[in-house]
Amino acid sequence: MTIHTIKPSSRRNPVPKPLVSRDCGPSGCEIDWLTSKRVETEDSIEAFTQASLELGWGDGLPLIPPTDARVRAFLSENDRYPDELIAHMPDQSECTVEKIVINAVMAGAAPESLELIIAAIQSITEPDFELYGVNATTASVYPAFVVNGPIRDALNIPYSYGCTGGVATQAVAIGRAIRLIMRNVAGQVAGVTTQTTFGSPGRLAGLLIGEWEEKSPWAPLAERRAGIAGNAITSFGTMGTMNILDTTSQGAMAFLEMIGKSVAYPGANCFSPSMEYSEMMIGLNPICAEIIAAELPRIEDVQEAVWKFSSVPADWLEKHHLGQLEAQGRVRSDGRIYCTPEPKDMILFVCGGLGGLHALGLHSFGSALSQTKPVAAAI
Repeated sequence: MTIHTIKPSSRRNPVPKPLVSRDCGPSGCEIDWLTSKRVETEDSIEAFTQASLELGWGDGLPLIPPTDARVRAFLSENDRYPDELIAHMPDQSECTVEKIVINAVMAGAAPESLELIIAAIQSITEPDFELYGVNATTASVYPAFVVNGPIRDALNIPYSYGCTGGVATQAVAIGRAIRLIMRNVAGQVAGVTTQTTFGSPGRLAGLLIGEWEEKSPWAPLAERRAGIAGNAITSFGTMGTMNILDTTSQGAMAFLEMIGKSVAYPGANCFSPSMEYSEMMIGLNPICAEIIAAELPRIEDVQEAVWKFSSVPADWLEKHHLGQLEAQGRVRSDGRIYCTPEPKDMILFVCGGLGGLHALGLHSFGSALSQTKPVAAAI
């Protein structure tokens, strides 16, 4: 038995303009809004997964065939037209709702996740995120996402134990859907359109976590950054996760000193002369956050404190690297090189389980600036 499977890529198949009125709405018209090319494959996950690898659609894990029926069912639970243009990818390929849904179906993401996926795509296609560099670089960078608002619980986005990996939640499928879009629509293929030297596990399922707002002594991340209360997503081009363990410190400044010194090390992109800018994202364990806030209730004071500790002596670097950083004004009058240009570039949020005093370090790619976007309400 064969089925008609919808091609997930739009790079060679731009979506034509609709030829009829939309007055009856996306689910009430007797018309085929789906414009992607159909391909016949056997009606099984095993066969389709093998075909996807041969056709260049797959990521190596099993995929659900995006049949007409599955794509239509996904769309019917949302209030979006399939030909709606969400963003242009770095190669100017069109990322439409239809293309997003096809990849979300393949990843196993729930229809309720569409608006979150759309907001994620919108955030990383902002010019300042510099998705072309993130996609094509030799580095191991990939987009990470922090979610705020009630949508965290509605979609089971983890923000407690195991939030960056290992806990079984719908976030894995949502993150994978975004990664499939990067592969199939944005065209990120290792050794072809990206020269990533090592790659990263994050290029498979991404990193999609929530902020534990209820345990945070400060306002939610999206509200602090962009004045967005409620459902929002913040994207950040990261080089991977770093665990920081401190079972010795007792007070706020001691914790922040260990965190700052841990994230600051030569060889990180934050200290690379080739990067014009850098940010640092740090997730604070709720227990640690409570201890810190007792002494430093203002988040700006916490950012300044950890920033002061996140530096290295300029004489640690060899002459060639030091000369480049001096030319960029990165060496301060105190003879030190700081992880980020200013304290505000230390992006702090609260997440993680309650089992120990840990912090999470997400190092910057360098030129990709984090973006925060609201998530539209689903129907």
